[in-house]
Amino acid sequence: MTLVSTNPATERPLQRYELHSCAEIENRLAQAATAQLAWAQVDIEQRCGALRRIADVLRQKRAAYALLITREMGKPITEAESEIEKCAATCEFYASQAPVFLADLPVSTSAADSRVVFDPLGVVLAVMPWNYPFWQFIRFAAPALAAGNDAILKHANNVPGCALALEQLFVEAGLPDGLIGTVLIDASQVAALLADERIAAVTLTGSTAVGKLVAAQAGALMKKQVLELGGSDPFIVLADADIEAAAAAAVKARFSNTGQSCISSKRFIIEQSVADRFVEAFVRRVETLKVGDPEAPDTQMGPLARASLRADIHAQVTRSIEAGAKLLTGGQPLPGPGFFYPPTVLDHVTPAMAAATEETFGPAAAVIRVEDARQAIEIANATEFGLGAALWTSDLERASALARQIQAGAVFINALVASDARVPFGGIKQSGYGRELGDFGIREFTNIKTVWQGPNH
Repeated sequence: MTLVSTNPATERPLQRYELHSCAEIENRLAQAATAQLAWAQVDIEQRCGALRRIADVLRQKRAAYALLITREMGKPITEAESEIEKCAATCEFYASQAPVFLADLPVSTSAADSRVVFDPLGVVLAVMPWNYPFWQFIRFAAPALAAGNDAILKHANNVPGCALALEQLFVEAGLPDGLIGTVLIDASQVAALLADERIAAVTLTGSTAVGKLVAAQAGALMKKQVLELGGSDPFIVLADADIEAAAAAAVKARFSNTGQSCISSKRFIIEQSVADRFVEAFVRRVETLKVGDPEAPDTQMGPLARASLRADIHAQVTRSIEAGAKLLTGGQPLPGPGFFYPPTVLDHVTPAMAAATEETFGPAAAVIRVEDARQAIEIANATEFGLGAALWTSDLERASALARQIQAGAVFINALVASDARVPFGGIKQSGYGRELGDFGIREFTNIKTVWQGPNH
């Protein structure tokens, strides 16, 4: 069986890749297991030095990596370049902070020198998505490597070029052979890979449906999991917010990466007294977005990654309009080659409509009008997801209290939701469990071990 990568802007095939044979998969597993045992014994400062070299290679090859991302999944080239820079900065962050995050924690007891230590788990299977093909893996790999783990990467099958480029990146940075291995396999082969005794844990970013399947498989094997799944993030605008600033941020929060992000704001929950002002400012900005060739530096929105994704988002828009939503702009697939769909805004959406109940993985925004902050929080929480949320208000004391009421892994006040190496990232409910990034993220794939030392008699 072969994989064919396709340029979503032209619908033309880019390259064919043969799936790895059983022998090739076995070789990568064996290499990874051997490499990890040695890597765990390497001084942490040397491991951090390797992260700095990875950052250097990322920056040296930023243009080539960005172009590869854009051609395989359609991200505008400027966003792809930013993705590579974010990867480099995250490597540098962990290079400086990993020794602090993984330092032994002394325990105050009557026993002498009791402490908590952080040992690596081993080889981690990383099942990664296509929407941020470098970032999603690096944000896991940088802290995991610093902690002494290594990884087998099973990437999405529409970005095989990115998958192999990531494997080569670590070779070019001078890491030991086999420390990061990519396997080109069908999704049906993941269960057998996860069951291999050399795999100690699994991390997955993807849909809730796939997350549940992998969680069940890993749970039956008693293997650690970190799952970052779907989202239907609320973007709440209260009456006392800076409406122009909120509208400007809303455009980026919804339409970056053509809306193909778990943490894109999807439900715009606006207090009724300022809803008309917000909608006018929002739509005015949306209609200026330039949609087109993602390799052009002035393009702001490219195609969706696959034809099926365009069909899905159009079906959600259509069903919502049929249920009573008002279409303000967009709403029809764009003609010509490529999986293009225009930035779309629906107003007067109710919580029962498809645009509000389902994850909208594409460039469509649902505006929901509410009477007050109480109803805004109630509707924000009325979802099976719980990844991120944005809250806009000028009353910061009130915002702090309201943030504690929002059911999400992160709440951003007067800012758009984003992942950042300095703070933990992850969700609750159907958005998954476990955390990436920050000090919590680097400890997810460690054995948090108590070392209790009694008195020396």
